[in-house]
Amino acid sequence: MSEFVEVAQSAVKRAMELGATGAECTISEGEEFSVNVRMREVENLKQAGSRGAGIRVLVGRRTGSSYTSDLSREGMESMVRAAVNLASITTEDPHAGLPDEAELGAIAGDLRMYDPAIPAMEADWRIAQAKRAEEAAFAADPRIVNSEGASFDSNTGARYFANSSGFAGGYQTSGCGLSVVPVAKQNGSPNGKMERDYWYSNSRLASGLESAEDVGRRAAERAVRRLNARKIATRKAPILFEPRTARSLLGDLFDAVNGGAIYRHASFLAGKLGEKIASAALTVIDDPTMPGLFGTSPFDDEGVRSRRTVVIERGELKSYLLNSYTARKLDLKTTGNASRGITGNAGVGPGNFFIEAGARSEEEIIRGLREGLYVTELIGANANTVTGDYSAGAAGLWIENGELAYPVAEITIAGNLKQMLLDLDQAASNLEFRGSIAAPAILIGEMTISGH
Repeated sequence: MSEFVEVAQSAVKRAMELGATGAECTISEGEEFSVNVRMREVENLKQAGSRGAGIRVLVGRRTGSSYTSDLSREGMESMVRAAVNLASITTEDPHAGLPDEAELGAIAGDLRMYDPAIPAMEADWRIAQAKRAEEAAFAADPRIVNSEGASFDSNTGARYFANSSGFAGGYQTSGCGLSVVPVAKQNGSPNGKMERDYWYSNSRLASGLESAEDVGRRAAERAVRRLNARKIATRKAPILFEPRTARSLLGDLFDAVNGGAIYRHASFLAGKLGEKIASAALTVIDDPTMPGLFGTSPFDDEGVRSRRTVVIERGELKSYLLNSYTARKLDLKTTGNASRGITGNAGVGPGNFFIEAGARSEEEIIRGLREGLYVTELIGANANTVTGDYSAGAAGLWIENGELAYPVAEITIAGNLKQMLLDLDQAASNLEFRGSIAAPAILIGEMTISGH
C-alpha cells in the first residue's frame, strides 16, 4: 500500500515544483469478477482489472486536472505537466482550493472494508453460487417457469490519496453480491400473464452474503405473489414503501440535501437549515464510520476525516451534505462527503446514508392499516428536487383490513416530496444495509394513486 501512496506524494511534489500552489493526487486499482447464468447455463463471464491515477492542481484560484493509466515515472510526469498547463488557462474560481488542514485525517482502526476471503474465492465456486440461486428459485414454487438469470459479482480495490497540505493515506475494499430474477406464471393458464421479480444480497465481507438458497427462495416468493395483479380505482390512500423502494425515495432526498444542489438553488430544501421539514418520525443520518458497510471509509475523496452527520433529526433539517467546495460556496464547513473518480473536481456523495429505524415492525404497521398500498416496485420514478413534485409507476400489494390482500399493477403514485416528508407517519424497524443508501419500510399518510 505504501508504494502507491509514495507515487501519489511524488506526483504532488512534482506539481508544486512546476508552479502549482496546491495539488492532490488519487490512485485507484481494482479487480472485478462477474458471471451471469440463465436457465442453468453460463451466459457470460467477465474478469477484469484496472489501475489509474489522477491529479488536480491549483495555480492560485485556477484548477486543472489530468489522469493516466500509465503509472510509470514518464506517465506520471506527463499527467502532472498536463494538469499544470490546463490550470494556467482556466478561469479563476474564488471558491477553488484544498480543504482546511484542520479537517484532514483518517479514522484509525479496522473499518472491515476488506475481506481476503473474497479474492480467494474460486471461479467455479462463484459460478456455482449463481446456478444454485437460480435452481433454488425454480425449486421454490412450480409457478416459476422461466428465469431472466442469476449473477454473482465480486470486486476488490484500493484507493490511495495525497495532497500538498501533507495528507497521505490509503485503504483497501472488497465486496460480493448474488442476485436472481425468476419469472412466474399461473398454473393451468397457457395464455396467462407472466410476472418477474428479483432478490439480491450484497456484502463487503464474504460471511455477510445470504445463502444462494435463501436468495433464490425469496426471489421466487416475490415473483409468485405478483401473479393475477389487479388494477384499482384512482384514489388517495396511505402508501407503505418496502425497504427496497424506500431506498429509492431516500436517494431523491439525498439529491435535495446535496450541497451542489443547495448552492445552485436547485433544491426545495435550500435555505431551510434549522426548520422543521418533515414529521418527527423521520431521522436521517450519514455515517461513513460504521464498520463493514458499503459507504464506509476512513477519509473522503479530499482527505477529510470521515464523520457522522445528522442530516434530519426528528423532522428538523440539521445539515446539508458538503465537500469543501460546496461548503465554501455556502459559508459552511465540509461534512466529509467529497466523492469523485480519479480525476476532476470532487462532487458530493453519501457515506452510509440512512433513515433511522423505528420501533414497530413492518408487519405491525400493515396490521394497523384499514387500507393502503404496499409498494414493492417503482418504475420510472421522477422526483423534481426544485419543486418537490414526485411521480412513479408502481406495483405492489393492496392492504385491506390489516392484511396484504392481493397484488396490484399498472398504477401511478404521485405527491410532493415537501408534503410526503411531513406526512411520513412512521419508519419500520427493518433497516438493512444493502448499499450505501439504506432505509426501513416507511409509511406516508396519504398519496394519490392513479388507476383506472
